[in-house]
Amino acid sequence: MSELANYFCRIPDIELHIILYGKDPKVYYEIPYNLILHKPESEFNERMRFLSAIRRIFYLRRTIRSINPDSILSFGEYWNSFVLLSIIGLDYPVYISDRCSPAKQFGNTHHFLRKLLYRRAAGVIAQTAKAQSLYSNQFINNNIRVIGNPIRMISCKNKKIEREKIILTVGRLIRTKHHDILIRLFSEVSEEGWRLVIVGDNALKEDTRSALEQLVDSLGMTDRIILAGNIKDVDTYYCRSQIFAFTSSSEGFPNVIGEAMSAGLPVIAFNCIAGPEELIRDGETGYLVDLFDNDTFRDRLRKLMNDHHLRSRMGAAGMKVIEDYASEKIGQRYLDFILTN
Repeated sequence: MSELANYFCRIPDIELHIILYGKDPKVYYEIPYNLILHKPESEFNERMRFLSAIRRIFYLRRTIRSINPDSILSFGEYWNSFVLLSIIGLDYPVYISDRCSPAKQFGNTHHFLRKLLYRRAAGVIAQTAKAQSLYSNQFINNNIRVIGNPIRMISCKNKKIEREKIILTVGRLIRTKHHDILIRLFSEVSEEGWRLVIVGDNALKEDTRSALEQLVDSLGMTDRIILAGNIKDVDTYYCRSQIFAFTSSSEGFPNVIGEAMSAGLPVIAFNCIAGPEELIRDGETGYLVDLFDNDTFRDRLRKLMNDHHLRSRMGAAGMKVIEDYASEKIGQRYLDFILTN
C-alpha cells in the first residue's frame, strides 16, 4: 500500500486519502507529504469488542462520505468485508484485494461474509493467476483482475558493499515460514565459509525465535547461522548476500523474493501457494522446488553455493524479470483498473 501511495501521490490530478481504522492504527512505512491521512479519535476497546467494531464501521462510513471519493481501494482478507459493510446503501465503487494465500481457510462467519459481500465489490484484485483461479470458485464476482504487488527496487551498485558468502532469508519468525527446515538444510550442506542470515522476528504471538535459537545451538552452528531480528536497513543485507532462500509454505505474494531479485540475488524457494512461481523462472532466475522436497532444495542450494558464475547469471536475469513489478508499472495498472474500469 505504501508503494502504491508514493506512486499515486506523484500524479498531479490525483488526491489520495488513506483511512486507518484497525485496532491500533499506526503508520509503519514512509508515506508522501501530500497524502491526506485519517485516523479515528476513539480507541478500540477489546473489552467492548462488538461495540468498538460498530463504532469503527460508522467512523468509516462517515469519513468516506466526507471525502466523497471517485474510487475506494481496500486491502485485507478480513477487512474487505468490514469496508463493504460500512458503505452499504452508498454509491461508491469499492475495489478489494485479499493479501493472504488464496488457499487460506476462513471460519464460518468470514466465509459467509465473503460470499455475501464480495459480489458487491466493483472489482477484485488478485495478486496471482493462481489466486484468480481459486477466487472464481470461492465467491461470485465477474470482475477479477490479476495485478502483482509493486516491488521496492533495491540497487546495490552505489552502496560500495562487497558480496559475502551469505545465504539470506527475510520474513517473520512464524511456523509457516519453516525457518527450522532452512536451518537444518544449511547445516547439512555445510560448505566452507558460508553463513545463513535470517532477518525477522517473532509475530502472531508465536515465540518461534527461542525454538530456532535452541535448534541452531544444538546443531553447533551459532557461529554460522545468525538470527538478526528486525533490521531497519535490510537493503544492506540484500547487497551483502549472494543467495536468497525461502522455505515458506503459504504466501499471497512474497515481496521479499522480488526485492531479493531486484538486488541481483538468485532465489531458491518452495513452490507454495501462491506467488513464488509468478516471480521465479526455474533454472533461469533461481530454482522452484516442490513443497517440502528437502533433498532437492538441499541439492539446488549446494549447486548455487559452489558455482559463482551460475549465481551471477541467475541474479542478472532476475533483475531484468523483476522490472515488470516496478511501482510505476504496477501502480498504473491499479489506476487503470480502479479509475477507468
